[in-house]
Amino acid sequence: MGDHRLSAGWRAVLGGVLAGLAPSLGGPLLMLPALALLWSFAERTRWCAVWGLLAVLVSHAWLLSLHPLTWMGVPALLSLPVAISLWLSCGSCAGALLALWSLVLQRCRRWFPRWAPWWLALVLAVIWAWAELVLSGSPLFWIGVGGSTLPWDLPLAGLSRWFGSGGLVVVQLMWAWWICGLVEHRADNRRAANRRGLWIGFGSLLLAHGLGAVLLATTPPVTGALSMAVWQPAVPTRKKLDPEQQRQLPQAVLAALQGAEGEHVDALLAPEGLLPSRWRMPQGAPPVPLISGGFRWVQGQQRSALLLFSPGAERPDPLLDKHRLVPIGEWIPPLPGGLTAGLSAVGGLHPGEASRLFSVFDSPAAGAICYEIADGSALALATAEGAEWLLSIANLDPYPRQLQQQFLALAQLRAIESGRDLLSIANTGPTALISADGHVERLLPPMEAGLATVMVQRRETMSLYSWLVSKSR
Repeated sequence: MGDHRLSAGWRAVLGGVLAGLAPSLGGPLLMLPALALLWSFAERTRWCAVWGLLAVLVSHAWLLSLHPLTWMGVPALLSLPVAISLWLSCGSCAGALLALWSLVLQRCRRWFPRWAPWWLALVLAVIWAWAELVLSGSPLFWIGVGGSTLPWDLPLAGLSRWFGSGGLVVVQLMWAWWICGLVEHRADNRRAANRRGLWIGFGSLLLAHGLGAVLLATTPPVTGALSMAVWQPAVPTRKKLDPEQQRQLPQAVLAALQGAEGEHVDALLAPEGLLPSRWRMPQGAPPVPLISGGFRWVQGQQRSALLLFSPGAERPDPLLDKHRLVPIGEWIPPLPGGLTAGLSAVGGLHPGEASRLFSVFDSPAAGAICYEIADGSALALATAEGAEWLLSIANLDPYPRQLQQQFLALAQLRAIESGRDLLSIANTGPTALISADGHVERLLPPMEAGLATVMVQRRETMSLYSWLVSKSR
């Protein structure tokens, strides 16, 4: 890095690829070298953009699994180009953001020449963390530095109980800056200063992991529990709207309810978007409450929602509406006339309220529908408002297991941040229970239909991160 034996261009390529692989293959073990490489050319805007472009293209390669898009109304000849364009657009956005970050660094050096190097690095790390938090609530789905920590480094992730994913971003960027400095100054004659920097860096590594481990070991006390059955139908999204599949749906729901009845659970939970609007329970359904993703109409607007079907009730009770809609798939951005025709198989959905708090069986909870799981601050706020457990429902088909792993890592981080158990139910997976200390219990294998039972612990004590989020609103 520092001796320039490897050119800035090659460092950008290597660092970007390592950063893209980190969420799936090594977490901080790959992310720290990737960020250290980035620091080595941080004032070279073009290569920062290349680093960001490659990082997202590699980490978000699952976007290519959108092809074929014919089920969404996209012509067959345009399907692959559209999928590639979406993938490249996400990478280009990341490249632009990294270029902007580099420009901010250059301006700070010019405007504040007396700033200590470590202080400048800290300011840039905080700016990066703030940007990731903003993106986590945007229409696009991002896997950033904070989300790449898990499942690889559970003790470090424990720090999120205090500082959220943004704190993990700052810590890793500062460690990477330290590594970059060690390499660049390894030939200096200031041995005492270098030795002091080495001890400070390693000391911070030990302190952060030790503190994180302590925080994980001191989870909020349990105040109660809910017994749930979870159903993973594993229905391919491209076939969900087929007439034959729709005819089979009532019997599939009935069979799942009958299976749950034998387990004596409080309710059966099903994934996002399973039931169409105006759905009615099939005749002869067992007296088991069904909590499922579906659709409902509100003043002429269709919403994706979490619905409660109580035994004997004629209509479902809406628990939560999806607030963060998927571009193209659920929500069409403003485009010139004619370009939106036939683009979406769901189409025309409208967002619900921003709050993620709901209540069921006299137990307040926080819900995330699909990639709302990326927005840790929204779930932390709901926890501060009284949520005792977290629920995530999703449909990640037709995406591969790479996305399931990234999704589960984000869910794991949300559980740790809030100090709450999180129950995840998805059409093809991941269906799992994540305890407040980050332990993951996979309930069903991915890509396979099945039914499982689980006990969700309820907790009331608020984490420091949830408190900080509540005070910032």
